[in-house]
Amino acid sequence: MLNSTGLSHEQASSLLERLVNQVDRVVLGKRREIELILIAMLQGGHVLLEDIPGVGKTTLVRAIAASMGGSLGRIQFTSDLMPSDVTGVSVYRPHKGEFEFRAGPILSNIVLADEINRAAPRTQSALLEAMEERRVTVDGVTYPLPKPFLLLATQNPLQFEGTYRLPEAQMDRFLMRITLGYPGSEYEMDMLGRHQSGSLVEALKPVLLAEEMAGMQRQVRGVMVEESIKRYLVTIAEASRRHKRISLGISPRGTLAWMGAAQAYAYFHGRMFVIPDDVKSVAAAVLSHRVTLTPESRLSGTTGEELIREILQHTPVPVSRGSVRRASS
Repeated sequence: MLNSTGLSHEQASSLLERLVNQVDRVVLGKRREIELILIAMLQGGHVLLEDIPGVGKTTLVRAIAASMGGSLGRIQFTSDLMPSDVTGVSVYRPHKGEFEFRAGPILSNIVLADEINRAAPRTQSALLEAMEERRVTVDGVTYPLPKPFLLLATQNPLQFEGTYRLPEAQMDRFLMRITLGYPGSEYEMDMLGRHQSGSLVEALKPVLLAEEMAGMQRQVRGVMVEESIKRYLVTIAEASRRHKRISLGISPRGTLAWMGAAQAYAYFHGRMFVIPDDVKSVAAAVLSHRVTLTPESRLSGTTGEELIREILQHTPVPVSRGSVRRASS
């Protein structure tokens, strides 16, 4: 099968693998996290990287952007940032006698929203239209965002000073929430050697064009999802809504996002059909920030990831034709 850019599925898989390998040489020991970001991009979703300072969140985003063709916009969120600093502003040109739109950084293929929780809620809300509808409205005029469009936001934990909690409506716009964590000691030693002569990001060259990624996104929508897989998704979503330690379970929008992520995961791994392993592999990243725990669960230190894995463990896995096909090949 060829997409609109003339790439076959095999060629697309090869390009994605090259991109992962290139970024993996800069951000060591985080291959799965790199793959998850690309899977989110294939589905057309956005990613929230949440972790303590200094573990490579910004470097990872910059490396992925440098490995892809297309425009890059960066927004350094601060407490005094205004919505117009994100979306853009209309500027009056006296010699023309008219207003001219000066685009903000959000009108880019890849947008790095650095430390998103340091901006006030009013500015954070300026991202909602862009994330959901792929457009921005300034002074009553609507401007479409370029394709593909991906928002990669970084966030420090909420206990740090000078931060604002992201509202649930905005958290739900992120397809995935990913935590990087500390690298292993061997990777950290290797990192010291590789970065001794300077940053490696500037030396990266694009291996994937923006229009090629847009073509892959269209192919992902054609990945087959059997009825048994859809029932599996709904069963788990319903279980989260009944769980005693969850006060707010997975929404229907969360179920849709989960199915899309499973389609992208299958495509990334060379298949045009979804199997249960695809669903389970992306579950924690897609669902953990979409459930609200009870106060007792939060006080006990329980995390959303733990409860999602518990529900998965106690839900029977369907045997799909895709699973049988894989086993017989």
